[in-house]
Amino acid sequence: MKKTITPATPPEVGATLQKIRLKRGLTLDDLSRAAGVSKSMLSQIEREKANPTIAVAWRLANALGIGIEELLAGEAQATEAIHILEPHETPTLPGVHAGYVLRILGPMELAGKYEWYELTLAPQGELVSQPHDPGTKEYLTLLHGAVDVEVDGVKKKLKTGGTARYMADKSHAIRNAGKTEAKALLVVIHR
Repeated sequence: MKKTITPATPPEVGATLQKIRLKRGLTLDDLSRAAGVSKSMLSQIEREKANPTIAVAWRLANALGIGIEELLAGEAQATEAIHILEPHETPTLPGVHAGYVLRILGPMELAGKYEWYELTLAPQGELVSQPHDPGTKEYLTLLHGAVDVEVDGVKKKLKTGGTARYMADKSHAIRNAGKTEAKALLVVIHR
């Protein structure tokens, strides 16, 4: 007998968000002000018309006084000695318009503290970021390709196997100026 594997469905963040918000007696306006997320975005998330980014989910969880894992949890998973995430289960943040894909490798409960990603940059792709919270640092290790790292107007070239360490509380960018795909591991440590 063949076993059929069905792809995992994303968690129903909207239903969970609405349930917790109503349980706490909060209006959309209340949560919008507390989390710094627009009321229209909250409405879209609750109606499952939009999915929150990690940063938005983290702000919502903090405003509700819960862990991000509670917001993102669908059904409770049984405790296992080893839990394997299949490739299709690893959350991704596609920046198709900018030529990058970020695969979220770290557990959701550490978002906003320690985060790690696999960053793939298409030729001419870039990941441009506004300053993060004061004291935030990033560590970028290039697995293959060549990229330019720019922090607060200072630019350095990073070669395969190299690691760039920099303060991410300033404007920063990672750019693939090459003709082939670049892949890197990115660790973000928030203070």
